[in-house]
Amino acid sequence: MVKVAFICVHNSCRSQIAEALGKHFASDVFESYSAGTEVKDKINPDAVRLMKSLYGIDIEQRQRPKLLAEIPPVDIVITMGCNVECPYLPCKRREDWGLVDPTGKSDAEFIKTICLIETKIKELENELR
Repeated sequence: MVKVAFICVHNSCRSQIAEALGKHFASDVFESYSAGTEVKDKINPDAVRLMKSLYGIDIEQRQRPKLLAEIPPVDIVITMGCNVECPYLPCKRREDWGLVDPTGKSDAEFIKTICLIETKIKELENELR
């Protein structure tokens, strides 16, 4: 099965959401992982709260911030839009989703980002089917 890594520097928000939605919507098509070059001590509380509210997914129960070295070799690397030097991970395919970090912003901004991630996950699922 194709392995997809969602990568962001801190692995605390967008990449965690992408991993959770990948597992939720496309686990029969690809395996989802997330990681970063630096890690926060916990997943963004707003991401946790909104993912529970929107999808009934408790990210903290299933996931934690991880370093790149903690995930297996992957086929596809998707960076979230770091606006800095995005982490490098060997892969067969790489793309950047260019997502704005919603950390510290309103719920509406967070939900907008989550919905964009959901759309992109479903597009990737359809492409890889």
